[in-house]
This record gives sequence, structure tokens and C-alpha cells, in this order.
Amino acid sequence: MAERPTLSRGASFWLLTILFVLLLCAASAPSPLYPLYQAMWGFPAITLTTIYASYAFGAIAAVLVTGRLSDHLGRRPVLWLALVLEVAGMLVFTAADGVTSLFVGRLVVGVATGIAVGALSAWLIDLQPPGNARLGSLTGGVAVILGLGLGAFVSGVLVQYAPYPLQLVYLLLAGAYVLAAVAIVAVADPVERRPGWVASLRPVVGVPPSARSMFVAAAPALVGMWALGGLYLALGPSLAISILGSGSRVAGGLLIFGLTGTGAVASVLLRQSDAEPLLVRGCVVLIAGVAVTLIGVWLRSAVVLYAGTILAGIGLGPAFSAYVRAIAPLAPPEGRGGLLGAMYLSTYLSFSVPTVIAGAAVALYGLRDTTLVYGVAVMLLATATTVMVARRLKELQDRLSVR
Repeated sequence: MAERPTLSRGASFWLLTILFVLLLCAASAPSPLYPLYQAMWGFPAITLTTIYASYAFGAIAAVLVTGRLSDHLGRRPVLWLALVLEVAGMLVFTAADGVTSLFVGRLVVGVATGIAVGALSAWLIDLQPPGNARLGSLTGGVAVILGLGLGAFVSGVLVQYAPYPLQLVYLLLAGAYVLAAVAIVAVADPVERRPGWVASLRPVVGVPPSARSMFVAAAPALVGMWALGGLYLALGPSLAISILGSGSRVAGGLLIFGLTGTGAVASVLLRQSDAEPLLVRGCVVLIAGVAVTLIGVWLRSAVVLYAGTILAGIGLGPAFSAYVRAIAPLAPPEGRGGLLGAMYLSTYLSFSVPTVIAGAAVALYGLRDTTLVYGVAVMLLATATTVMVARRLKELQDRLSVR
């Protein structure tokens, strides 16, 4: 018998969208607190970036193993599991008494988010309006970027002005996840339980031949975009404090939101643009934004730093959205799971590994010089994609003109 939800399809869709944003808030909420943890427990920058990266490693494992699980067990049970783990991760952070607690908290939150991403992405597509076949994918992508920005900004405000700075943001998020677990009972789950869930846990990663050339052409920009995002989330607050000469936690959260919040808004505004040309233009804007940011770092100018960050975000959001829209349709149905696995794997590795390397470089060369070299590397990666995708577009236009 089909279930009788108490929420309409439209209300359910937007409830899940809000939940998606809240889940990604947990990924960035610790960022404004990292300088506090570092001062309290005296660990080096490489330890900080490794703590940060443990989230991505947990998410990689969870996405690859559980990405298809909700197709067999249903969306709601899998999302309940993710929410239980999210609450557990928040409680670990609330009671943190050293570096080990931070590692455990980040790892648990990463696993929880990785489990949730597959179920939520599919559920949004299940419930998207019939007349708008791209809204679910677009909303899922924007929710990731927006959640990262909001989590850091709200956390910074709470740390700066609210009581219990090391606990309050985690307790509020834990409470929100408990409420969400209750609320999704009212959302229709169209997937009926079916056999094969154990076999679905086998990771599937692969790029089908039809998508290979575009995947390779776009890969440098993907690495550059999320390497930049990782640097901001791990070391952005420390960089803001260093340039401003202030202990403001809001400044660090605002810097992260300047990158991701503007990226989310730009993604929505440019959602109707053709994917491949938008990827090229987004990369060009990203390159310009990073260049301005590096000038701000070089001059130690907070105004130029924030202006460059906002400009980089305007490029990053649409470029990532265009990346997903350009590549995902190229795979046949039987190869889509492997392609999504490859995209998630590339994204999370880009989000973590370069940041750990940057943490090691900070100990040798300092935060400012590391940021300058790192930014140049991001610009070079984005330039490589700009050239390759632009060349691909020109070849396509040449073929069409011959016809």
C-alpha cells in the first residue's frame, strides 16, 4: 500500500533542500573554531589541515559504499542513519577535549554526510516538480555550496558573540538534525524495499568512454575549485585573522561565506546558461578572483582580500554547476553510477589532499607565502580547463559549420 504523506510534494521538496543545507553546515561549522583549538592544544598547521581532511576521507568512503543503498532500503531509512551519525558527530565536538576528539568528530560527520548525500540527492530528484527536470540536481549542487558558507558564517557569529563558544553551534545543529529526523516522516518515500542492498555496497567508479574527453578536460578546474574551497575552510579564518590583525571569528566565517555564498547565488542566477560555455566563463572569473585575492594577501589588504574572494566565488559556483551539468548527461544509464562515483571521488580528493599539503607547507614557509603559491596553482589548473574546454567548443562549432 502506498504511504500517505502529510506534506505536499512541493513542501517536501523544499524541506529536504533545507535539510541538505543544514547537513553541509556541519562540514564547515568547525572552521571558525580551528584557530581556538590550535591555540588551546598547540598543534601545527598540518595537524589542523589533516583534521579538516578527515571529513573528506570519511565522506569518500561513505559515498562510494552507500551511494546506491537508498535505492534498495528506501530514502528515509538511509537518511535516518545519516542523521543519527550527524548528531553523534556534533556531540563528539561538543565534548572535545583534544586533537583525537576533533579527528573522530570530523570523520563521523564526513561518513554521515557521505551517506546523506546519495539519499538526499535521489530524493530531491524523486520529488522535483514534473515540469522542471533539472531542479533537483541544481538544488542539490547549490545546497552543498550554500551550506558550507552558512555553516562557517553562523558559527563565526556564535563563537564571537554567544555563550559557550566551543559548544553552542554543535548543540544547535544536533537539535536541528533531531527535528529533521521527525519531520521527514511526513515526506513521501517512493522507494519500496527490495533485495540486493548488500551487493549495492560494492563501490562503482568509472568514466564511460562517452564522457571521458570532457571529464579529462574539466578535471583540472575541478581540482582547482575544490582545492581552493578546502584551503578557505581549513585555513581561511587563520588567514583573515592574520591580515586583519584581529581575533574576530566573524571575519573568518565571513571570508568563507564570501566564497561559497556568492557561488551559490551565482549558480542560481546562471542556471539557464549552456553548461560548457559557462564552465569556461566561470573558470575565467575564478582565475581573476584568485588573482585579486592574492594581491590582497600580498598587500595585506583585507578589502582586496574579501573583494577577490567574492569574485572567485562568482566564478566557482557556476563553474562547478556547469561541470556537473556538462558531464553527467554524457554517460549512458548503465554507466551513470560509475561516473557519479568518479565525480564524487575527484571532488573529495581535491577538497582534502591539496589542503593537507598546504598545511605541511605552512610549517616551512608560513601561511602568507603558502597561500600565494597555492593560489597560483589554482589559477594554472583553471587555465588548463579553460583552454581545453574552449578548444573542445571550437572543434564542435567547426564540425557544425562544415555540416
